[in-house]
This record gives sequence, C-alpha cells and structure tokens, in this order.
Amino acid sequence: MSVTIEVPNTPVRPHKRGVNWEKWGWIYMRVSGIALIVLIFGHLFVNLMVGDGVKAIDFAFVAGKLTNPFWIVWDTAMLWLALIHGANGMRTIVNDYATRERTRMILHGALVVSTVALLILGTLTIYAFDPCPAGSPAEHLPSFCGVAG
Repeated sequence: MSVTIEVPNTPVRPHKRGVNWEKWGWIYMRVSGIALIVLIFGHLFVNLMVGDGVKAIDFAFVAGKLTNPFWIVWDTAMLWLALIHGANGMRTIVNDYATRERTRMILHGALVVSTVALLILGTLTIYAFDPCPAGSPAEHLPSFCGVAG
C-alpha cells in the first residue's frame, strides 16, 4: 500500500489569472493597520487624556464631538478601516480553515452581509446623530443646543 503526499504549499484552489486579491488584501491589512494605530490612539488620547479625562465622557461630550466635521470624518474613517480590516482578517481565516467550497462561499457571504450592514448602520449613526434631541431635559443637553432652561 502506497501513500501519496501532496507537495507542500499546494494551493487548495488553482491559481487564476487577473487581479491578485490576496496581494491587495495583504497590502490593505498593513496600510489600514498603520492608519488604525494613529486613529485609535488619537481617539483614546482626546477622550481620556484631554480635558477632564474619562469622567467627562457623557452624551454632551459625544454630541460636541459629533458636531465638528473633523471628528465626523475621523470617526467614519476609524469605523470603515476597522470593520473592513476585521472582515479581511476573517476572510483570511475562512480561506485557511474552510476546506469545502460551499462552506467557504456561505461564510464569505455571511461575512459580506454582516460587514455591509454594520458599515451602513455605523455610518448612519455618525451622520444622522442629533446632538439636540427634542424633549430632552436641558441639564442633559450640550451647552450649544440653546435650550431655554
């Protein structure tokens, strides 16, 4: 009885011509990782070190930040980069461990659906945020809302 051993590093799927998505996914992970380090540490520094620190974080603090276009863009970039970075990492894990093509397709589909849904919901949350909701007590609103109290 003879046993045949596959050649090491033999791809599960044959190599196709065209865009090398694995290469671009690898490059994206490196570039987005560096950008995320800057975005996350900037976010943490502003929220925890500037001003009164963590005890100052409340609705008014977040509302004040989300009225500034700079922080809207900052938070949007952080959201998109982090979600796509995480989804790309999960895609890599699926490719490494899902041996059946059907299983891989189902997992990739679930990953795409969940990533797109979270990107849409997160972006809507950032851009549709109302810092001065009607009917809220004046003591809970930021000072720029102009509520007569």
